[in-house]
Amino acid sequence: MMPTVTVTLPGIAEEIGPRRPGAIYQNVDGRFEVLVLVTDPREAAQLLRRTGARWAVIVRDTLRPDGQPHAVGSAWTTSDYLLREGTPAYAPAA
Repeated sequence: MMPTVTVTLPGIAEEIGPRRPGAIYQNVDGRFEVLVLVTDPREAAQLLRRTGARWAVIVRDTLRPDGQPHAVGSAWTTSDYLLREGTPAYAPAA
């Protein structure tokens, strides 16, 4: 009998990482300011043109003078690093 292997997929928060609106992060592809975090799977799928999308981040490359906002759906990895924190994920209740 073959052993059963359980694989735990990363949660959405781990995939998104610290990318919140206002955050700036850098990787080999550029330096990006996060404009919008989309957590509605239907909207994310439409933005990324990928049916399995669970989330999307709309970013602008700050190293390009003509950098236009675009959606990305790549998970946060060790090659990404945060330069400036964005707004908190949840605002405290008043």
